[in-house]
Amino acid sequence: MTTRRVAASVLPTHWTPEQALAVFECLQTLSEQLWGLYGPQIQQAWRDQLACDTPTSSADSSEPF
Repeated sequence: MTTRRVAASVLPTHWTPEQALAVFECLQTLSEQLWGLYGPQIQQAWRDQLACDTPTSSADSSEPF
């Protein structure tokens, strides 16, 4: 699995509300389809990322908490 990259998003500021709604609906449909096809795998990937991001506690730690 590749590392997660956060890219800066630059959205056009000249869209009409109708254009913005069309893009939003397209993204919502795509999201629903991805979830339908890959829901369990997406959940596992989230768990894996959280496990990697969460520091493990160690008995050797000098921190009191």
